[in-house]
Amino acid sequence: MNDAAIRPLLYPLLIGGVHIDELPTGNTRADVVHITPAFMHGYELKGDSDTLKRVPNQLRCYGQAYDLVSFVVTEKHVPGVQVLLPEWAGILVASEDGITPLRPAMQHNQVRRRNLAFLLLAEEVKLFLKARGEKGLSRLRNHELGSLLAKAEHIPLLELGAFVRQRLIDRLPQGLQRRERTKQER
Repeated sequence: MNDAAIRPLLYPLLIGGVHIDELPTGNTRADVVHITPAFMHGYELKGDSDTLKRVPNQLRCYGQAYDLVSFVVTEKHVPGVQVLLPEWAGILVASEDGITPLRPAMQHNQVRRRNLAFLLLAEEVKLFLKARGEKGLSRLRNHELGSLLAKAEHIPLLELGAFVRQRLIDRLPQGLQRRERTKQER
């Protein structure tokens, strides 16, 4: 069983909100991110031919950006991920019969302002900061905007998280349209 076989089993379980495939997260990409106004849940899929070598980095990147993190693995990988993952990370087991929860994902305290900020586009960061009354944004470069937001300790993490979730939800239809155009051009 591989990633392509696991995805269609996972999608029906993602109730409410939207899901985004291959969302850049830190220095990796989350296979699937389920986003609702209340939470972001990052999923990493590990098929039979995958290794667990990148799990520590993926866990760190996803944990610093998403409220919940789960690994969807085949039976082969269950013993390995149980050793590698903390109690707050969910484990789901994929088989030809479907997906079975082994351990639910739990809220954790790993989310970092910087990682949330860098899920936004530069114009979204500007929009957020302007709405909060920040000044001098027009002279900043794109990467400086993200850094400014990442360091803005006076902005509650809950408020930033809610804004990021809403922007990603709003952005999804545009991304899907771009993907379709790209496919048609090929």
